[in-house]
Amino acid sequence: MEQTKQITIEVAYALPNEQLILSLEIPEDCTVEDAIKRSGVLDTYPQIDLTTDKVGIFGKMCKLNATLRHKDRIEIYRKLIADPKESRRQKAEMERKKAEAAKQKK
Repeated sequence: MEQTKQITIEVAYALPNEQLILSLEIPEDCTVEDAIKRSGVLDTYPQIDLTTDKVGIFGKMCKLNATLRHKDRIEIYRKLIADPKESRRQKAEMERKKAEAAKQKK
């Protein structure tokens, strides 16, 4: 019986105040989804939903059926809480108000 070659990978998940990086050995024919399930991260963070949450390898989006290579890091991305365009608009508005207030003081 031939043994399947093992590779080492990491599974990463970050929250605003905490980051988890799990290192594990998996068979080299494992998919991203298989590795995430084997890591136990879904038990620790039940809010992760692989049907809607995006995943990537080293910051590059990928599908759950993507194959892995030795030393890959799978990242599970959370949904954005704020719309980036709206956040930039609000920041620009605050900067404009600060500039106006500074002009009035002169």
